[in-house]
Amino acid sequence: MTSEEPRLPDPDDVPAVSAEQLVDGIEGHPDQPGPRRYPSTIGGAFYLLLVAVAVAGVVMVGMGSWRGGVRLVGGSLLVAAGVRALLRSADAGMLAVRHRLVDVALLVALGSALLVLASSIPNQPG
Repeated sequence: MTSEEPRLPDPDDVPAVSAEQLVDGIEGHPDQPGPRRYPSTIGGAFYLLLVAVAVAGVVMVGMGSWRGGVRLVGGSLLVAAGVRALLRSADAGMLAVRHRLVDVALLVALGSALLVLASSIPNQPG
């Protein structure tokens, strides 16, 4: 290490602050002047709504209507793809995992695959 490189502070000299305190603004975080709203983005609100719809689809599958439940989950993935395509990354919340094109492509592929499978699997006798 050369003398021109900045030295990192000693870990014992850095005050311990939890991540929750930084995110919730308790420590006077400069980016968030007031208390945090939940969800904090429109994409976060859509994410919670789509998760609720997907859970409802899984419940439908568990209750015996597997075709309708799988269609509901697939449809929620397609709606998530549409919302992710329309919102910019800063507003997408938990829908933004990777690059926008990758997120949309994966959501469309999974949603379409579920819809095709639910429509194409024949009924079993019995």
